[in-house]
Amino acid sequence: MFDFEVLKSNHTFVMGIINVTPDSFYAQSRVDEKSLLKRVEEMLNAGVELIDIGGESTRPGAESVPLDEEVRRVVPAVSLIRKYFDIPISVDTYKSEVARLALESGADIINDVSALRFDPNMVKVAAHYDCPVILMHMKGEPRTMQLNPEYSDVVWEIKEFLRERIDYARRNGVEKLIIDPGIGFGKKLEHNLQILARIDEFKELGVPILIGASRKSMIGAILGNVPPEERLNGTLAVTAYCVLHGVNIVRVHDVKENVEVVKVIEAIKGAKR
Repeated sequence: MFDFEVLKSNHTFVMGIINVTPDSFYAQSRVDEKSLLKRVEEMLNAGVELIDIGGESTRPGAESVPLDEEVRRVVPAVSLIRKYFDIPISVDTYKSEVARLALESGADIINDVSALRFDPNMVKVAAHYDCPVILMHMKGEPRTMQLNPEYSDVVWEIKEFLRERIDYARRNGVEKLIIDPGIGFGKKLEHNLQILARIDEFKELGVPILIGASRKSMIGAILGNVPPEERLNGTLAVTAYCVLHGVNIVRVHDVKENVEVVKVIEAIKGAKR
């Protein structure tokens, strides 16, 4: 059982991304049954503190995956990780049945890109298992979210959306909540930059904050439209910024490098105190 209270410390936790998909935007994050345990072991040796496993790509333009296929990808992977490793496991899904079966197989956290909107049974599953839930903001759905998204005040609108989702979750018996402003999910470059520049405003919601910017197109655009394979340094810059601003979790592809950034920035912050 994951101790949700640890997220209230001054530490930034590193969440490693595991994709049991054939089409996630960063190819090196994909694993199959043969490479899964090796990848998790590498992440553990590098200092990962949580694992996030997903069986459906939510990259811009992605099509949805049938329930039975997502179950086939995710549930055996969760079982295998839990059999060999003692690490908190987050399951990246918006389907309640995938979440339920994953939790039964040893997962600890639900990471729902729809913030409990797409499947009305998801909140019931979360309440029944008393598990933490990551509520993410997304404008539209993965297939359409990048079709010219517009905001009058992006941070205010995301905050109000997340505030309503927090209230909804709590009314339905879910108390352990984490928010994710949704970098790259229905946002242009300027929107993503505003989210990070004003990240402190999200602390008003009173729950832990997760940022998932690892190797995303925002970084590629800033660096001159470079491909995902060339976005590590930009990702590390975002991680350093997040640690400086007290973000609770960073969700990343490259564990070793991000763990080292967290250690150095936290050492500097500690010396200042």
